[in-house]
Amino acid sequence: MLQVLLSGLSIGAVYGLVAMAFAVVFYVTRVINFATGQLLMVAIMLTAGLSKAGLPDWLSISVGLTASTAAGVVIYFVAVRPVLRFDRFSFAWLVSTLGVAIVLQSAAAIIYGPTSQGFPKLLNRDNLVIGGASITLQELLAIIVAVVAVVGFEIFRRRTLFGKVGMAISSDPEMASAIGARVTAYAVAAFAIGGLLAGAAGVLIGPITYANPYLGDTYGITGFVALMIGGIERPAAAMGGGLVLGVLSVGANTFIGSQASDWFPFVVVVVVLLLAPHGLFASGDALKRLASGIGRRTATLKGAN
Repeated sequence: MLQVLLSGLSIGAVYGLVAMAFAVVFYVTRVINFATGQLLMVAIMLTAGLSKAGLPDWLSISVGLTASTAAGVVIYFVAVRPVLRFDRFSFAWLVSTLGVAIVLQSAAAIIYGPTSQGFPKLLNRDNLVIGGASITLQELLAIIVAVVAVVGFEIFRRRTLFGKVGMAISSDPEMASAIGARVTAYAVAAFAIGGLLAGAAGVLIGPITYANPYLGDTYGITGFVALMIGGIERPAAAMGGGLVLGVLSVGANTFIGSQASDWFPFVVVVVVLLLAPHGLFASGDALKRLASGIGRRTATLKGAN
């Protein structure tokens, strides 16, 4: 069980970073960037390509993260801002961000080819043994980065003026704009942070898998599922959803079968949304929310009978 927990937390940290990338953007702009998975792919493919060309690994990774961050900003100006300027309440950004995702994926497949490429190893393959279970340094790094991302974002959100204004914009953008808040600047920052988080997830998962133009779909969907499990309103809740999903997926692979992780996340998200429609960690105690949801469903079933 400890091995399942450690392995689940390491892959869940990657899911959580992608979920946080979704959540940070939604937190400020109330927009879901459906090209988030492709931002992960941009970081992976560019890092792998530059490393293969002979650049030092640290420089390749830095360029990959910078590119995913910049791509996030470009997506805002190309696919989101024009839509919101035309109609703030329009959901056309759903189609426009999906369109950008398709363009990025197709471009990567043309440039790098559809086959997988090797990714530079960030750390050696040494294992740490904890209570009879083992975890690689790469997996441990993923967990550490996830913790730093959550703690850092929460401190930034609660303790800095920029973060507090961002909270005000997320609550009432029109009022925040009326009192002089630079709404566009905060939206750009949110998309940039989202791109950085997605890129970090790509750099962390790259050494474990391979660089492939289609990884964006896989981790974008899984990250969105993690977002729904944890809660869309708070980035920290999204990370919690990623960790829960990671542990449950590894557990399903271990106890059900090696292909269980292909379908099990969707079972989990359906159950969670039935019992806690706003996500497990949206607000308050997760266990209380879950127990309350179970109680409501039980009462409904009894009333129906």
